[in-house]
Amino acid sequence: MRRLYEVSARMGAGRSLAETLQAVVDGVVDGLGFGIAVLNLRQPDGKFEVIAVSGSPEAREALLGTVSAADIFDAEFEIADVWGGLRFVPHERLPEGEVIGWVPDVPISKDPDAWHPLDALFAPLRSSDGELVGMLSVDLPEDQRRPGPIHRELLEIFATQAGLAIDKARLTDQLLAEKARLEASETTFRLVFEGAGNGMATIALDGPDAGRVLRVNNAFCRITGYTPEQLVGSMLMDYLEDENAGQTERELDLLTAEHGPYRFERTFRRADGHDIWLGGTAAIVDQGKDQPRIVLIQIDDVTARKETERELQHHAAHDALTGLPNRRLLQHRFTAALQRSRQSGRRGVLLFCDLNHFKQVNDKYGHEAGDQALREIAGRLLSAVRSGDTVARLGGDEFAVLAEEIDGADLATLMRRIEESVNRPLPGIDVPVTTSIGTAVVSPYTADLDELLRVADQEMYQAKQRSRS
Repeated sequence: MRRLYEVSARMGAGRSLAETLQAVVDGVVDGLGFGIAVLNLRQPDGKFEVIAVSGSPEAREALLGTVSAADIFDAEFEIADVWGGLRFVPHERLPEGEVIGWVPDVPISKDPDAWHPLDALFAPLRSSDGELVGMLSVDLPEDQRRPGPIHRELLEIFATQAGLAIDKARLTDQLLAEKARLEASETTFRLVFEGAGNGMATIALDGPDAGRVLRVNNAFCRITGYTPEQLVGSMLMDYLEDENAGQTERELDLLTAEHGPYRFERTFRRADGHDIWLGGTAAIVDQGKDQPRIVLIQIDDVTARKETERELQHHAAHDALTGLPNRRLLQHRFTAALQRSRQSGRRGVLLFCDLNHFKQVNDKYGHEAGDQALREIAGRLLSAVRSGDTVARLGGDEFAVLAEEIDGADLATLMRRIEESVNRPLPGIDVPVTTSIGTAVVSPYTADLDELLRVADQEMYQAKQRSRS
């Protein structure tokens, strides 16, 4: 009993799974008086694999590592004697000529109670919740006789303890594997984090440090111009420029609502005081139970691209020669003005301005001088209109002015200022360039811009005819 106690103590000594399995079979041989012990561990797919063998080098060589089907023991258990939690399969019940597994080469006794080489004794190993975790098979009792009640009870007690020890060791291995995985993951993360070419930072999402920078890599410091000491512990929002009120809070809400990475482009104040555009992704990282969540962000400096995009957008909406809004932008602003007119009931006006005698400027001075004259006139028109009015170039020597909430005397004043500004002599040009203006009312009942331009164009043509008569 003392030897059995010592063996049981070794099984429960916090060993790894492999060490526990070997301790089980060694304990059977050393403490329970069996010549051979074989342990089949049940795998996640239900199959059994021989993991540990004790007592016979030949048995170890023949059996270790062999894998059997999940139902390997079912046929034998159908013909077995039930000895409490044990199963004994006497050799005389085996089908004729069928031998399963390795058989020890020992003399056969004629005594009916003697142990036969083909006899088999199994002890199922179960976890604390009754799950089958393995199968222990024993052979060659030291007295060469079939085990009696006391011997069986000791083996059953040992098997119960072994099942619990295996379950504990398996859990220990899982915890150690998870710890190793986490450590490897942290090592990998640190290598990737520090060596990344793009900027990376972690930000606290929960707890008292929410919003504070926890960690930055060298690339983040290079892009933003700050040192790690300046960034770590500071509030990220202090560096961000909101394009409109509450932008950062709204983006945080979107980040927490979405499962995947959140893409962003934000203006960031560098250490030198200049604003740059940062583009990148933000993702929430759950660090596990009872641990605060963090946000992992990756950034690149996209200032050059944003400036190119803005330049392209400007060119798409503005006249290349004068820099004035083109017809596309005029349409956009007209749509907004029409909506406001329908809401307020106030009327506005669209002015169609055509230059008189401008062809003579090109013919006499050349197109380069003509282009310079158009730029001069565009500047004059901008100076003549009110703040908020839109001056657009429609093409050639045709311009349009969109003015909201204006009529009567105010409209007459605006038209007079436009005429006077255009009619002034152009520098270095003696051709008297003037303008003819047609008007069309912007009201809640206006259909579209094309209709207004047609009406204003006709009005302009009639004004031109009146000036000639």
